Amino acid sequence: MSQVRRLIMAVSSTISSNPMSFKHGLSLWCPQSSPSLHRTLQSSSSSSIGFKTFLRNHVVAASSSSSFANENREYVIVGGGNAAGYAARSFVEHGMADGRLCIVTKEAYAPYERPALTKGYLFPLDKKPARLPGFHTCVGSGGERQTPDWYKEKGIEMLYEDPVTGIDIEKQTATTISGKLLKYGTLIVATGCTATRFPEKIGGNLPGVHYIRDVADADSLISSLEKAHKLVVVGGGYIGMEVAAAAVGWKLDTTIIFPENHLLQRLFTPSLAQKYEEFYQENGVKFIKGASIKNLEAGSDGRVASIKLENGSTIEADTVIIGIGAKPAVSPFERLGLNNSVGGIQVDGQFRTGIPGIFAIGDVAAFPLKMYNRMARVEHVDHARRSAQHCVKSLLTAHTSSYDYLPSFYSRVFEYEGSPRKIWWQFFGDNVGETIQVGNFDPKIATFWIDSGKLKGVLLESGSPEEFQLLPELAKSQPFVDKSKLQSASSVEEALEIARTSLQATV
Repeated sequence: MSQVRRLIMAVSSTISSNPMSFKHGLSLWCPQSSPSLHRTLQSSSSSSIGFKTFLRNHVVAASSSSSFANENREYVIVGGGNAAGYAARSFVEHGMADGRLCIVTKEAYAPYERPALTKGYLFPLDKKPARLPGFHTCVGSGGERQTPDWYKEKGIEMLYEDPVTGIDIEKQTATTISGKLLKYGTLIVATGCTATRFPEKIGGNLPGVHYIRDVADADSLISSLEKAHKLVVVGGGYIGMEVAAAAVGWKLDTTIIFPENHLLQRLFTPSLAQKYEEFYQENGVKFIKGASIKNLEAGSDGRVASIKLENGSTIEADTVIIGIGAKPAVSPFERLGLNNSVGGIQVDGQFRTGIPGIFAIGDVAAFPLKMYNRMARVEHVDHARRSAQHCVKSLLTAHTSSYDYLPSFYSRVFEYEGSPRKIWWQFFGDNVGETIQVGNFDPKIATFWIDSGKLKGVLLESGSPEEFQLLPELAKSQPFVDKSKLQSASSVEEALEIARTSLQATV
């Protein structure tokens, strides 16, 4: 009898005598596997069929694969964003990806570093804009570029352009928009966020109105920018600032409209925001602050032509970008348990939901923010990376420590060739308490948040690599600082040295 036939007979016998061995996926080395099967697999390892080929062609068939669209069923990741890419890398590092991991995504592309879409991707076409495959995960953290071929080489099954629309917890299955039925042993939800949109009845879907969450959105926007003359950006947060900076490079008439009193109100102090607003204005960007939009109006060609404000004024626009935030993509997963205060799927410190075998990571996860003792949901690339790594490590090893995340934010604008000045800032910690600002923005500026004498957060603009590396140390340690010394510092360098000295005294 051939080794292949003996192998098939051994597997069939094992499934018949112990069907539960395949309940949670297709790991043939599970404890329930029979000794005869184990010996047969070992003896077949050098045969021409090989372990992986056998796994895909015979074991899948033996476990009724005809009813399921995915061959790899032990671990299934729903969502193909940055968190999914970093989770895939972690599975590979633990030797648990090949033939075991399936990723199902609504996008046509393998996971990529999403921040690029509102930064380098929007550079003018003559300024060397970023394009795939240049920013596939995990280049953002200095890791290997995970192109579609990388996933194939690692034995990871990728199902593109087919988002999951629902899951059956009892049957451990997921259904996609095309009607495919997927089987899973362990499920990781990494669906991220969707852009908050204007209602259709006020013109939110008019041609020329854009939202940015994926490559297709960015490509559509670039097509409009090539023909645009008057650009209006709605929203004064990260997206608004980054898109407007790119528009300056396109030499467009650019206006930013937002309802708050100043840019990035959830983080910037009024005085810090003023420095940024002045810089944008020096480069031709106009601001309309404290404004509410009534509707977007179309021209004779059906495209957006203007924006009507609640105060009755009208702003001309042939291209509009809406950047008013995002919401977690949770509609297929409400049974997992949602957090009504911060949004997203409720998880614990290891990213486990209330349903055994189901996890949630990245933007969609509402997790315990350990160092500040509160629940949080963070839309940030660093959290996508770290939450994915922590989740997979907890899943595959004896690792039991809770996720301990330090909130951080950053932005980079005006980085393209020929821009008046490249701007890059980072923030670490918690923006609570009173603030002390040091520096004049040119060449650099820093803002310190102090609460009950402790340094809680710090933002630095245009710092050196060594200075940026100091920020997370300060935010984690929260040293007591002499507020009067910080206030009297004559430069950012002096202020950071005062903070560093306070840190050493705390240690």
